[in-house]
Amino acid sequence: MKHDTVATHPKERLHLAAAYRLIAHFGLDDSIFTHISAHAPAEEAEHGFLINPFGLRFDEVTASNLVTVDLDGTIIRDNYGKGINAAGFTIHSAVHAARKDVGCVLHTHTVAGVAVSSMSEGILPLNQWSMQFHNRVAFHDYEGIALDLSERERLVADLGDRKVMILRNHGLLTCGGTVGEAFALMFNLERTCKAQVALMSSGSKLHRVSDAVAEHTASQYDRATKDRGNPDVPNPEWEAYMRLALKHYPDLAE
Repeated sequence: MKHDTVATHPKERLHLAAAYRLIAHFGLDDSIFTHISAHAPAEEAEHGFLINPFGLRFDEVTASNLVTVDLDGTIIRDNYGKGINAAGFTIHSAVHAARKDVGCVLHTHTVAGVAVSSMSEGILPLNQWSMQFHNRVAFHDYEGIALDLSERERLVADLGDRKVMILRNHGLLTCGGTVGEAFALMFNLERTCKAQVALMSSGSKLHRVSDAVAEHTASQYDRATKDRGNPDVPNPEWEAYMRLALKHYPDLAE
């Protein structure tokens, strides 16, 4: 892949396209459904966001075919020409409108994520991955397929100022100041759910960590990742993921 091909696209488009490819790479996609959104480049829309075109698999998303839409649902740029998924607009526009600190919203329907979203206990403090999310997860009750725009008010009220939400009986959602932050949160959240489902399916007696130790560990995570959502601070983990995406899927930069 030529470096000048990458340079022709704004960072927002390139990083979001990479996130789509990475979600597909790790098997966290769901056909043409679920979405990742990010702030649109300023020259495209002052208050708009980028999202995948309706009908494309995640492994088909590129920097140039991402759709630009404003918070009212007006399509500003759509090279693919098929518009966007209405349910995706409901969820993502709600968060982008309410949370100015959020640069990226990532939503998945994975087997493990949907399984944990259907458990009344939510995430249990069973391992180091899970303790990152101790007392830091919001919950939103299922209301049906997210086509009713009035749900946006309830969704953002439930999310509050948190970066992670379990959509009950539905799936997972993470928010980040950057694409890299939202992706890392989802990657770790997915591993947490997989581990919990595996442990609960094993029939073994679960060994829960105390609330005090879980909170201490979560605070350690908070301190270690406090700059991960700042686009002006280098993020070595996301840079490594970007290298992986561009190595295996150079066409994402088209």
